[in-house]
Amino acid sequence: MSTITTEELAETTLLRFATAGSVDDGKSTLVGRLLHDSKSVLTDQLEAVERVSASRGQEAPDLALLTDGLRAEREQGITIDVAYRYFATPRRRFILADTPGHVQYTRNMVTGASTAELTVILIDARNGVVEQTRRHAALAALLRVPHVVLAVNKMDLVGYEEKVFAAIAEEFTAYATELGVPEVTAIPISALVGDNVVEPSANMDWYGGPTVLEHLETVPVSHDLSHCHARLPVQYVIRPQGPDHPDYRGYAGQIAAGSFHVGDSVTVLPSGRASKISGIDLLGEPVDVAWTTQSVTLLLEDDIDISRGDLIVPSKDAPATTQDIEATVCHVADAPLTVGHRVLLKHGTRTVKAIVKDIPSRLTLDDLSLHPHPGQLVANDIGRVKIRTAEPLPVDSYADSRRTGSFILIDPNDGQTLTAGMVGESFAAPEPVKDESEDDGWDF
Repeated sequence: MSTITTEELAETTLLRFATAGSVDDGKSTLVGRLLHDSKSVLTDQLEAVERVSASRGQEAPDLALLTDGLRAEREQGITIDVAYRYFATPRRRFILADTPGHVQYTRNMVTGASTAELTVILIDARNGVVEQTRRHAALAALLRVPHVVLAVNKMDLVGYEEKVFAAIAEEFTAYATELGVPEVTAIPISALVGDNVVEPSANMDWYGGPTVLEHLETVPVSHDLSHCHARLPVQYVIRPQGPDHPDYRGYAGQIAAGSFHVGDSVTVLPSGRASKISGIDLLGEPVDVAWTTQSVTLLLEDDIDISRGDLIVPSKDAPATTQDIEATVCHVADAPLTVGHRVLLKHGTRTVKAIVKDIPSRLTLDDLSLHPHPGQLVANDIGRVKIRTAEPLPVDSYADSRRTGSFILIDPNDGQTLTAGMVGESFAAPEPVKDESEDDGWDF
């Protein structure tokens, strides 16, 4: 592979993607093979892997060691935490999140895939679609990941049989489509040998599709978020001291969606106060326009009360504020989430007190049925919740904005993250049965 110059790297697009699959499906080996065969491994890293592999009596380097960095992971032979890797080819830059496969670490996939534009779900060709496969597909649909790659691994152990691959691909695609996954690309691979990972496989001449890397390099990535409603969660109010900046008052933060222009009419939520953008500072320099993911400082024509946690939005595209939120959630804590649970809800840069008013349903992954009124959600459960907040929040639907349509619930006692939530409908829940004895009173 040719050396990538700084100029070429700056011109390539960025793809964030995550890997998922059951234990021993070969995720870490796939990632290691992807890094190794794309020449993205430093010499000293490869030498270290070769030394460890040789000490274990292995002739070939164990490429899984390139990603299983924790000592506990190496000792147990499983991935425990999300491992992030950064690499690039002449065609594209990548941020990869290798997520755990063990069922107790399914919640880690929410972290890894929450910002991903593509998810690679591995399946052991010998085992086919299993419960954990369905769980990962459900999470990909829940998180609205636009592209899913089904990598049917260990094809060398089933004699590279086309019919084995076809049956698995058909079953998974049907399940994913029912969940609402917009696109599935199935690729037969052997991560250990290298078939169809970076180079096409000579052992599967019946397959005419792309390799994993080729698909990653060519899948459409939309960075044009100008169609999204502009959102700036305020992180910090900047008021420099001194005679050089007597009237400077700026509102700093990272643009979560859309773009802002000097002269735009904006509204500050939840107060509803309106003004116009008089200036935009980016890296200390004034600019006329700023867009998604840029960290900027907005200056407004009017001196109005704005603080951390407020949301600056275009006046014509302002979301409604509400204290009643209904969402689909993945529970990530060991302690269960119950009706009546008092929590902190963090949305953007704002954190407010809240209470779990109802848990209408829990998703059963085997048949996608909904178990009504489970009473609680335990670790790795996916379900619907109704939440009442102490203060109004300007929330978008997660379908419209993955950034401002998401939130987390936090334990107010120890600060532990309890639940990751996506506002709006992701899975259709049954109508809850009204309990006439329910107390709808609130302390706030």
